[in-house]
Amino acid sequence: MLKNISVAEYMSKKLVTLTKETDVIDAIKKMLDYKITCAPVIDHHGHLIGLFSEKDGMSVFLDSVYNQGMSGKVGDFMTSEIIKVDSESSIVDLAEKFQTSSVRSFPVFNNSDLVGVISRTDVLKALVSVK
Repeated sequence: MLKNISVAEYMSKKLVTLTKETDVIDAIKKMLDYKITCAPVIDHHGHLIGLFSEKDGMSVFLDSVYNQGMSGKVGDFMTSEIIKVDSESSIVDLAEKFQTSSVRSFPVFNNSDLVGVISRTDVLKALVSVK
């Protein structure tokens, strides 16, 4: 039964997005407020240019300790190498991708459009929903 579940069925569709000009502290506050592990970074055309994750937030934290200040823009810390997931792909294939990656969330695309984000937690929700 799990094989028949698509990524689209469990992805988060309400995206919390950032721009590369967003202040990193504001970005971290936004992620904490929305209880998300990453946020897509989009350009002024709405195209995905990166992801800002908890791991990137750790870089901000360490940078603030070593440089005695908390400043910077999302573009200075974001991950620009993005692994994309197709919205119609199997959630089982996605689970295998999570097993071989340290990434905790992936952007989801339908053709060339960003349509959501899916996390490890979303995959676990799929597992318990079939019980």
